[in-house]
Amino acid sequence: MADESYRTATVQGREVPYDPEQLRKISEHPCYSDKACHSFGRCHLPVAPRCNIQCNYCVRDFDCVNESRPGVTSRVLPPEEALDLVRKVMQEHPYVKVIGIAGPGEPLANPETFEALRLVHEEFPHLIMCISTNGLMLPESIEELAKYDVGNVTVTLNAIDPAIGEKIYSWVEYNGKKYHGREAAELLLSQQMKGIEMAVAKKMFVKINTVYIPGINDEHIPEIAKKVGEMGAFTFNVIPLIPQYKFAGITPPTPKDKREMQDRCAPFIKQMRHCARCRADAIGKLGQDVQSCVYQQMKDEQKAQ
Repeated sequence: MADESYRTATVQGREVPYDPEQLRKISEHPCYSDKACHSFGRCHLPVAPRCNIQCNYCVRDFDCVNESRPGVTSRVLPPEEALDLVRKVMQEHPYVKVIGIAGPGEPLANPETFEALRLVHEEFPHLIMCISTNGLMLPESIEELAKYDVGNVTVTLNAIDPAIGEKIYSWVEYNGKKYHGREAAELLLSQQMKGIEMAVAKKMFVKINTVYIPGINDEHIPEIAKKVGEMGAFTFNVIPLIPQYKFAGITPPTPKDKREMQDRCAPFIKQMRHCARCRADAIGKLGQDVQSCVYQQMKDEQKAQ
């Protein structure tokens, strides 16, 4: 389905038109538009190290320069340094239109996320603000995200059946209590569904990331796509498993498997077919990252002071 066909959001069963400023959050966002990814870039701010769930495929690394996957960064920045980074990126890479926070942990479980959003939004209100979340704390965070004009929200949703979800998550921590098994999966799913509904009602553009895990959720993924499409999510991203942690022994989907899964999901929701599985500190256009150069320049400048 073409980007241009998205002119309304389905909010509580009604078609509500987007205004031009909201539509810009599609046309200049490289993850939401397969046209924008050739012209515009993003800058991820790695300000959020802590996580409130443990996925059985996830290994976070805060001192990594070699891997290109979610959950890794060369360093974690405090919010003030993140603002300095944005200033530098805006000067040297003006094609960057999106400021995102995607880890390396769970952004909404880190107060530094909201401080960074505040600082960047106050100085650069024209930039598109984006967040990636597991959805556990999305319902209670929606108002603050809206306050800083976060218009693009990615939710990682790997199951809408708790019986499948409990195979994917080791534990979920919420309000100071750690949950395991079916109880953890039910809590997470409930919060994810509430959060997605609330984000759509705010006319935020919701992207769903689903990790394709053979033998675990593979036959379930089209059901997820159908459900979130009915809820008003904007686009759906099938991410092949990177085998690590407890799922290290699972053979990942092939590119052909991924394409076939996207085709199965396409009748229900627009597919993102150009995902680069970004690092938590990624800067630049998709597939043309420049963060190593930017961070080295910042390091050299700090030494020279």
